[in-house]
Amino acid sequence: MKKLFLIIGAPGSGKTTDAELIAKDSTVFTHYSTGDMLRAEVASGSKLGFEIDTYISQGLIVPIKIAIQTITNAIKNAPCDNIIIDGYPRSLEQMTALDSFLLDDNNIELMSVVEIRVSEDTARDRVLGRARGADDNNEVFNNRMKVYIEPLNDIKSFYNEKNIYHVISGEGSIEEIVSKLEIFLSSKI
Repeated sequence: MKKLFLIIGAPGSGKTTDAELIAKDSTVFTHYSTGDMLRAEVASGSKLGFEIDTYISQGLIVPIKIAIQTITNAIKNAPCDNIIIDGYPRSLEQMTALDSFLLDDNNIELMSVVEIRVSEDTARDRVLGRARGADDNNEVFNNRMKVYIEPLNDIKSFYNEKNIYHVISGEGSIEEIVSKLEIFLSSKI
């Protein structure tokens, strides 16, 4: 059985970096970032990539069908049984679609949803400081924060009811955050 861990957090919270570092030399965890998978599709120049870019470039959420397809393919092809996916879910629609998928699939168990929590100021400083792409500017950041924050309380409530929601502070050093996250994830396998 595949064990799924979802890592969520504001843009710039460090969720992707933290998950990458945990999975880097691991034979226990495999990491996938929905954002990286979607950006790779855009970079490929494909028709699907062009469609994805029309959403990403405005800081909007990619349609559910594309996101679910990306995630389920990653889970099925993962080289180990413990999969970390960061950046998902970002909306109530994504959350309920994933929940429906998991109810129908007995081969995957959602173990935990972990929020890497940072202040908006920390998130803004990190995103605007990295300037990774055209979507890393103040206007797009503000929209991405709004898109992240709007459904957050409902997402928290949904997963808290399932007793699988956990928060880790993303304000410390990378080493401290990664250590806390790795200890928590390892305790669930």
